Amino acid sequence: MDIVTIIVTIAGLCLFEAITSIDNAVINAEVLSTMGERAGRWFVTWGLLISVFLVRAALPWLIVWFSIPSLGPLGALTATFSSDPSVVQAVEQSAPLILTGGGMFLIFIFMHWLFLEEKEHAHWGEPFFESKGVWFFACVSVILALVVWLALRGNQMMAFSAVLGSTAFFIVHGFRQNAELQERNLMGGNILDTSKILYLEVIDATFSLDSVVGAFAFTLSVPLIVIGTGLGAVIVRHITVSGVEKITQYRFLKNGAMYSIAVLGLIMILDSFGIGIPVYVSPLVTFGIVGFFLYRSTQFGKGNGAA
Repeated sequence: MDIVTIIVTIAGLCLFEAITSIDNAVINAEVLSTMGERAGRWFVTWGLLISVFLVRAALPWLIVWFSIPSLGPLGALTATFSSDPSVVQAVEQSAPLILTGGGMFLIFIFMHWLFLEEKEHAHWGEPFFESKGVWFFACVSVILALVVWLALRGNQMMAFSAVLGSTAFFIVHGFRQNAELQERNLMGGNILDTSKILYLEVIDATFSLDSVVGAFAFTLSVPLIVIGTGLGAVIVRHITVSGVEKITQYRFLKNGAMYSIAVLGLIMILDSFGIGIPVYVSPLVTFGIVGFFLYRSTQFGKGNGAA
């Protein structure tokens, strides 16, 4: 991988991490506003180290390890830095498993947002799908059945990986729904700052799964994933502390994040079935989609007299 590709990949990962964590930044800011100054500083500093090194570094390593269990935990870690042809070949052979499961996870996230979540409507089609929310379960079931059927014709483990991806979605979605209930309790009542910090670390871990899984659409290199998502996490912390009100003025950024997730999920599925997608496509698509919805947000603001 040449230096230009590496820079573009890291920049794409950083942007993807930042935009997919906007909701996380808003939750963090709301809970931090109820905490003492000392606890808030601890979360912003030490919490950032936990977020980057224990979550965004550990998750890609665990995904590689579970996809190639024969390497073992230490072998999976060293494989990410190894140039040994046999190790590189093992990682490439297991790539379809990572890509299929990750792709299904991302597509389920997008479909849930499109059909069931409240959103700012960026175009006419979004209200239509939102009014047909009951069809979410039918649509994702058909997509899962189709991917599993295609995978079974060539690689049974890919089919199992697709099921794991859908399972991971429902598990993470359950945690997030519970987190929304817990947030209401944290915002009111006499809750210790320690409990709030633990809550923020757990919710950060669940939100980071989206960006870490999506990162494999950019590259299979764990070091690049750690650098890109780590830089994105730093940006999210900065937004949490100083700019969350300003960033939420761009009302269609969440839409851009979700459409990026949909395209990256599709890229991962296509890649898993051997349809080669150039490595530069994922970051360029992410920049293009986010740029478009950022432009739509600024135009909407001007049309409504916003600054």
